Amino acid sequence: MLFSMAIPQNFPGTHEMTFFDVITRGLKRRPVRTGLTLLGIAVGIAAVVALIGLSRGLVTSWTAGMKSRGTDIVVHNMRGSLTPKPFPAATRDRIAHLPGVAATCMILVDLMSVENAELMIVSGREWGCFAWENLKLVSGRMPKDQTERAVLLGITAADVLKKKVGDTVQIETEELTVVGIVEGGAFVENGSIVLSLPLLQQITGNQDKISAIDVRLAAGTNDAGMRRLCEEMSRLIPEAHAEPAGEHLVHTEGYRVISAMSWGTSLLAILVGVLGVTNTMLMSVFERKQEIAILLALGWKRSRIVRMILLESAMLGLLGGIIGVGLGVIGVHLMQAAPAIRGLLEPDLSFNLILMAVTIAVGVGVLSGFYPAWRSSRLTPSLALHG
Repeated sequence: MLFSMAIPQNFPGTHEMTFFDVITRGLKRRPVRTGLTLLGIAVGIAAVVALIGLSRGLVTSWTAGMKSRGTDIVVHNMRGSLTPKPFPAATRDRIAHLPGVAATCMILVDLMSVENAELMIVSGREWGCFAWENLKLVSGRMPKDQTERAVLLGITAADVLKKKVGDTVQIETEELTVVGIVEGGAFVENGSIVLSLPLLQQITGNQDKISAIDVRLAAGTNDAGMRRLCEEMSRLIPEAHAEPAGEHLVHTEGYRVISAMSWGTSLLAILVGVLGVTNTMLMSVFERKQEIAILLALGWKRSRIVRMILLESAMLGLLGGIIGVGLGVIGVHLMQAAPAIRGLLEPDLSFNLILMAVTIAVGVGVLSGFYPAWRSSRLTPSLALHG
């Protein structure tokens, strides 16, 4: 009789309610607080989606650019630096005739400010090499020879710079004529300014210097053969390092810094979400002490009380994760359109990234609920007599 007098009329036990109903009722009790907690989780997950998506997109975009050119191995000198370090062009002769090498192409590439674009890829390519083959003309023509003071613009670069065939582009102190607009078959290629290698060497003061050698292997070369060639090339050119085209960017200092900064920022944002969920669940347990005590008095096991709190916090994480993914996707598209990075990379918003973000959100919810769940399991049925 005493217990029945203590049970509130709106208590869930007085109606036919499922376990799920009890959980959702706890979240609906303070909608403003729940909403702010969801927002805290969402911000953290949005940071994961946006920053990790952009950093992974950097690798994906550059790898796609290599694939579009038909490059199998890249010899470069940027492992210990943020930008490529030029090395002597003559080093190409040491590897050009190795068994298994079908063709080589010397490249000088740089990121520089070009007119109204804060950063743009400027790619100087050895005249007549295979790195020109993937460039399909949309309008205009190809340069006549390597001495013509002319450039090609990828379709994205032309849009960013607002240029058409016949206009001029200023690179450093030189004005060059746009003779063609091209489609390169990859996002990075479409965002590039392409010109002959000697012309870019002269403009940047890097005579007889290159920043990479693109290598195309003979048909039928397997992965083991490619890696043996990379080792041999690295031995023959100690000034640089040879790696498969799909891996060269991942091992660079610049990418490691970008990746570390992305994860560091994301984890800080997630930590805020953890604290928010923990606070919300602790407040919920405090406010529902009598309700939880009544459930214990009605026969609920302590393990079920723990499960209830953990599921509530996990649901907070799941909902916050879904909202965060949406915010992150919107944020990525806004950043992608920003002049500073437009045309440089295509973000990686793959299903695996989305699944990872939602999984992190649920994990945050469960982790945040452990202490409140333990506190709730310490309550005693005798609290049901107070109220």
